[in-house]
Amino acid sequence: MPEKRRALGRGLDVLIPKIPSARLATVELDVDQLSPNTQQPRSHVDEEKLDELARSIKSRGIIQPIVVRETAQGYEIVAGERRWRAAQRAGISKVPVVVRDVPDDHLLEVALIENIQRENLNPIEEAQAYKHLVDRFHLRQEEIALAVGKDRSSIANYLRLLRLPDEVRQAIAKGTISMGHARALLGLPDLASQKRATIEIVAQELSVRATEKLVRRLISKRESSVREDSRSDVHTRAAEDQLRLSLGTRVRVIRKGKGGRIEISFTSEDELHRIYEQLVSKDFSAVVPDVRKRS
Repeated sequence: MPEKRRALGRGLDVLIPKIPSARLATVELDVDQLSPNTQQPRSHVDEEKLDELARSIKSRGIIQPIVVRETAQGYEIVAGERRWRAAQRAGISKVPVVVRDVPDDHLLEVALIENIQRENLNPIEEAQAYKHLVDRFHLRQEEIALAVGKDRSSIANYLRLLRLPDEVRQAIAKGTISMGHARALLGLPDLASQKRATIEIVAQELSVRATEKLVRRLISKRESSVREDSRSDVHTRAAEDQLRLSLGTRVRVIRKGKGGRIEISFTSEDELHRIYEQLVSKDFSAVVPDVRKRS
């Protein structure tokens, strides 16, 4: 019998052993007693923002305790490395911490979720954290959503960012373009057009709404060109319409000479699985017009 998947509806509590309430009390430790987590999901540190955080901590102190686990060498940070580094930069000698008993085999998983919940990760770092949870721990999007307090569609949107080319992901990570821009860019059919559109967005400082219009214009231009090249006819268009209705997603029949291809669009793994099930279980002969009757 397969092992039952963990449920994350109660957040992190189901990932780690039950801890007496006294163990979760906030205590103060010397900054030198703490060491960074080698599996920290944050890949980029914005020095300017770190300076801002240091000034805030120097003025008001650390409001949110750092989460650590005890090791033979001292205390390893599970979540809150930015606060720790900012405290050092501000000349603070002691920091508030919460000690959690996190076993080695759960360290990355807990660190990822704690950081997503507590830290200001950029969208790409957050997307990569979700991908780690999917790939390494085989968690479903619904489970991740419950653990971090987001809805499933938000998790799916973050994961989709990783389909974008490196140059576009870097622009998102730096804040040059927003999540709204990125979602619009995902509507473009290939990496090259996504790169070109990003250059135009940055150069012209386009808003999200203007970017959506740009994407629609580029798609329309491309489709018009493809339709002209493919010598499209009424029977092919009718086949597209029937397939689109049957599969519930965008379908294109692209002819090239006597051959061609069929493109079926999907926006998530769940939608891909749904389309796959429909394709392997359905007889389309009754719903698709005979495309051989070309005019």
